[in-house]
Amino acid sequence: MKDEAERVISLPVDRPIWSRFFTVAPLVIVGTVEGDGHDLAAKHMAMPLGWDNFFCFVCSPEHATQGNAERAGAFTVSFPTPDGIVAASLSASPRADDNTKPGLAGIRTFPARSVEGVLVEDANLWLECELERIVDGFGRNTLIVGRIVAAAAARDALRAADDDDADLIFEQPLLAYLSPGRFARVSESYSFPFHVNTRI
Repeated sequence: MKDEAERVISLPVDRPIWSRFFTVAPLVIVGTVEGDGHDLAAKHMAMPLGWDNFFCFVCSPEHATQGNAERAGAFTVSFPTPDGIVAASLSASPRADDNTKPGLAGIRTFPARSVEGVLVEDANLWLECELERIVDGFGRNTLIVGRIVAAAAARDALRAADDDDADLIFEQPLLAYLSPGRFARVSESYSFPFHVNTRI
């Protein structure tokens, strides 16, 4: 076994540390209304907020997504499948000189039901959120919090009491973002060894 001093390396925290190692995160596409159309933006710093129906993602006042969500008071969230990685990539494409995102033309969408906006077809879970609040104070970043007012899932992706969860994940793999810059298809899973009456 390696000596502790040899095994562990201290990282300087006078600059961001996140590019030095990989972490696992979801990958979602956030949709917002922009002018007479819409914007779609890939986000990996995104998750449920608490056990109730709230969802949040990290953004920035410099991003169109935040301004759009503030103006419209709403946003959508699509969870791409591994086969939908191209849609996620196109939604992360840069803006052209005229401030448009030509890559969005290659993404198939359909209208949201309860908020103004669109959802991405190449996904298996869709959320429609009303803007709850924007929390600033995280350096140059903010936390955008929405209250889920409508949700839908692909029938094949839903858990069922009589089915094995491992089989479901094997048949309907999940897309994970391995930050920075990689992705994975999650198809193999195991039951978590919970202690009695606990959850995480």
